[in-house]
Amino acid sequence: MAKSKPAEKKCSIQRQLTWSKKLIIALLLCSSCTKAAPPQVIALGSNKPDALGSGHLKLYRICLLLYLCSTLVGFDGSLMGSISSIPAYQRYYNISENEKASTGIIFAIFNVGQMVGALFVWVSDWRGRRMSIFIGGVGVCVGTIITSTAMTIPIFIGGRFLLSFFSTFASSAAPLYLIEIAPPLSRGTVAGMYNTFYYIGSILATFTVYGTSRNLTGNIAWRLPLWLQMVCPGIVALFIWFCPESPRWLVGQDRHEEARSIIIKYHANGDPNHPIVDIEMSEMSKSLKKAGMATWKTIFDIRVLFNTRARRYRIALCIAVSWFGQFSGHNVVSYYLPLLVEAVGVKDTNTKLLLNAIYSVVGWVFATCGARFHDIFGRRKMLMGATLGMVLTLAITAGTAAGYEKDPSNKSMSSASIAFIYMFGAIFAFAFTPMQPIYPGEVCDNVQRAKGMGVFKITSGAASFVNTFAAPIALKNIRYWFYVFFVFWDLFEFAIIYFFFVETKSRTLEELDSIFEAENPRKASTAKGVTTWTDETELHQKEAS
Repeated sequence: MAKSKPAEKKCSIQRQLTWSKKLIIALLLCSSCTKAAPPQVIALGSNKPDALGSGHLKLYRICLLLYLCSTLVGFDGSLMGSISSIPAYQRYYNISENEKASTGIIFAIFNVGQMVGALFVWVSDWRGRRMSIFIGGVGVCVGTIITSTAMTIPIFIGGRFLLSFFSTFASSAAPLYLIEIAPPLSRGTVAGMYNTFYYIGSILATFTVYGTSRNLTGNIAWRLPLWLQMVCPGIVALFIWFCPESPRWLVGQDRHEEARSIIIKYHANGDPNHPIVDIEMSEMSKSLKKAGMATWKTIFDIRVLFNTRARRYRIALCIAVSWFGQFSGHNVVSYYLPLLVEAVGVKDTNTKLLLNAIYSVVGWVFATCGARFHDIFGRRKMLMGATLGMVLTLAITAGTAAGYEKDPSNKSMSSASIAFIYMFGAIFAFAFTPMQPIYPGEVCDNVQRAKGMGVFKITSGAASFVNTFAAPIALKNIRYWFYVFFVFWDLFEFAIIYFFFVETKSRTLEELDSIFEAENPRKASTAKGVTTWTDETELHQKEAS
């Protein structure tokens, strides 16, 4: 019997709804996966842990505490850039207008301390991630006390050295901890949020200095912000021992049951029978069984950084992203924004401080959004797109700054130059800020990782030292041509990222091993239909079928 017209219409609508649902599901899957679905996604199927489950929510609170470690560098960068423009600070340390370029050493000593501190990252492998974070937090508080009470420039510089030396303990171990404890399927977002708190520190510093400059007089206007530098590290030092240790570090210490209990509690939301528990434990055990974690006998053995072809490729990527993150023009802007806007006609101290503070807010908003998009579009696409965007904005900034220099009465050129400085900062924050400390940890294997983060800190410290020490001199002597230099440098960065950077999105740290063993790791990570399989995945697929 033929169906009636109402019945046929009803069936047609149901089919349309069914296909609509399928299309929506397909789009969601496409937005969260690479060209080929990651092995863990395939193995888990629809049985993925609830990202809003009790365990995950507890893990997010732990991550929030660790994010405060990132505020250390952001607070210092914007703090020094802001107080250096306060007349009371200049008078106290006898820094005249003509000697501003010499203040580069006050900025650069922070980078020297970071590079020296990076030589001690092995403590993370020896005593655990939490111990390094604790030492760093307490040490920063000590350094803050010295700088806040310094009577002379040498003491002030010495305090900044100690502050940066100890901050490296925390800021090296915290990304390690986050990468190793974050849920694999959302590692880019959870761990990527870490470096966005650089801007939280920057916001706290810039608005504090802006407020004290407007409402306080005398030395307290710049000493109070210095004292506040110990708040975030103090909180971290107080509460870090309430957090669990890294499960990967525990496996390396042959403490498998402790590691399993952490995976059950935080990744499986308390379900000991969830397949993700066995998948992660098996992957970690197999990876670490080959060489194990560093012990006190092997902590100074740096051969693990380059003793195989795959490891040489890994450490090269670590060095590249470390240098690019500090030498793309952003570091100059974040430290010397008051000088940059002064060069295009902004002379009022409070206006310069307010512009500095707004720059930090803009950076934080875009960096926070970017942390999520790295898990949607992938690391490579984000970094390449941002690099081209930085080239464009820097080129326009150079042109408008040159136009203002030729005609100081042209306020539109001044406004356009400031606007494109802000656009440059937003683009950098969107792609580079979330991945700066995360991508080096992703590309290094379990044996390399702590030492690799040391290389990351030394490299980024060297790049920052060159920037912060040379920038004021370059801005004084070659002016807008300094922007032109970074235009060509960023084009070079784009080429390196395109030809060599590996895509790490949605893969566990252990699944990246076979990517780096390929003849061309970059092609292996981006090839269509190619997936990195582990024994656990194949086993779970067979069981599912």
